[in-house]
This record gives sequence, C-alpha cells and structure tokens, in this order.
Amino acid sequence: MSTETRGTGPGTSAPATSGVGTNRTGAATARGVRRRAPLHRRVWLRLTRSPAFRTLGPFVPVVALWWALAESGVFPQAFFVGPDRVVVEFVELLRKGVLPGYLGDSLERLAYGVGFGLLIGLPMGFLTALFWRLRRAVWPILLFFQAIADIAWLPIVIVWFGFSLTAVTFVIVYTIVFPLMLSVVSGVEQVPKELVRAARSLGAGRVRVFFEVILPGALPSVATGVRTGLGYGWRALVAAEIIVGTSGIGFMMFDARRVGDVSQVFLGMVVLGVLWYMLDALVLAPFERATVERWGMVRRMEGDG
Repeated sequence: MSTETRGTGPGTSAPATSGVGTNRTGAATARGVRRRAPLHRRVWLRLTRSPAFRTLGPFVPVVALWWALAESGVFPQAFFVGPDRVVVEFVELLRKGVLPGYLGDSLERLAYGVGFGLLIGLPMGFLTALFWRLRRAVWPILLFFQAIADIAWLPIVIVWFGFSLTAVTFVIVYTIVFPLMLSVVSGVEQVPKELVRAARSLGAGRVRVFFEVILPGALPSVATGVRTGLGYGWRALVAAEIIVGTSGIGFMMFDARRVGDVSQVFLGMVVLGVLWYMLDALVLAPFERATVERWGMVRRMEGDG
C-alpha cells in the first residue's frame, strides 16, 4: 500500500528526473552524431566557404580537360597546346617585357574608349529618356545604329583615321554608346511615376527630382548598361587590334597566328579572360549589386507605406 502511495503521490519525482536525463542524453547523442560528420564532407564545406575556392574552383575541370586533350594527341601540337606550354610562353614574354607592353597598350585604348563612351552615352541617354520630343526624333536613329556591328565600321574607320589610336577608340565608343543609351532609357521608364509626383507635390523642382528620384531609380539599369557596354567594348577592342592595331593583346594574337605560334594565341585568350573577370568581379559586379540593393530598399519602403 505504501508503495502505491509513493508511486502516485506528490513525491513521484524520480520518473520525471529520469525523463529529463533521457532527453539530455538524446540531445547529447544527436550533437555527437552531428559532430561526427564524414571527413570529406567537412573538408568540402570548408572549401566551399573559401572565396579563393569559389573563384578558382570552377576553372579546375576546364584546365584539366584542356590538359587532357593536349596530352591525348587528338590534335597536333602545332594546332593545339596545353596549359603547360602557355605558362612557359607567359613567363618568357613577361621576362622579355613584350606582354606588359602589349597589355599596357590595350588597357590605354580601352580607357580612352570607355571614358568617351560614358561621357557621350550617359548624358544622351538621360536626355533621350526625359524629353519625349527628342526621343521621338532620336529613337529610330538609335535603333538603326544599334543594329550595325562595330566590326562593320573598321574599313571606313581605317580610311578616315588610318592605323591609329583614334580608329580603335572610335570603334570602342561606338560599341558602348548605344547599349548604354538604351539601358538608361529603360531605367528611367522603370522609375515609379508615383515617386516623381510625390516629390513634385512636396515642392521639389526638376533638378532635385532628377538627382533625388530619377537618377537613383535608374541606377540599376545604368549599372547593367555599363557592364554590358564594357563587355561589348572589350570584344571590340580585340577585333580592332586584330585588324587595325599595331600593338596590343589582339595584335599579339593575330601576329602569332601569322608566324604559327599557337601558344601565344592561347595565352592572349587567357589574358583577355582573366582581365575581364577581374574587372567584372572587382568593379562592375559590386557596383551593380550596390545599386540594385539600394533601389530594392526604396521599393520595400514604398510597399510598407
């Protein structure tokens, strides 16, 4: 009788204590199971968190496939070389000073072309977007020249300017201006009209509305246009250097083809890809993300209101 009383009365704390201990043991066991993850999984998770791995990792299978094709002998070495030959060529041209000189010439031409392209494309894009009469007059011309490839201008550009820096700069500027103008017009059209009307109802003038409403709202499309235009300009630079230039990475590749040095052609492609990847990852992509995030914040605030 006393046993039943102890089992059902207020003093029945032993079973509860046992349950708590069981729960704690189960939680500790679960944590122990989580800690004992396979070694390869832990190593993989640590690698995927590394910025260097996320940047260089995708190129490992590409380089491995490239090396395997070169070593397999499917293509003759006179037509296809492996990454080891390209590295040797890179070191040799770097030691002689040829590659830094050509690279400096290409970057100088790109800087001139991008600078003039932005100075022309950005103001013209905003003027076209803001004034409907100007847009009605300019829009057919804009679409017409947008459809003409940059390389189609090279024959007449050579006649006008010869084999000079001006000829290459003209082609790059032409390539950048029209995509940039189209992106600016698209960005201005995406700015909510309610924000413009709200700013004007609060007494903001045209200039203030432009700098505080229209320009921030159009920045995401402008950033995308700059990124796209520079990509087109980079390819136009190579094409112009192959046909017009007397130096630069494009000229180096074309001259190497003429003498049958395939390793320099591959080296030129690798250098162009690495440079553009660095420019896009370090400058263009962060700028585009920042502008998109800022506009997204404005949109969320508008929705909360």
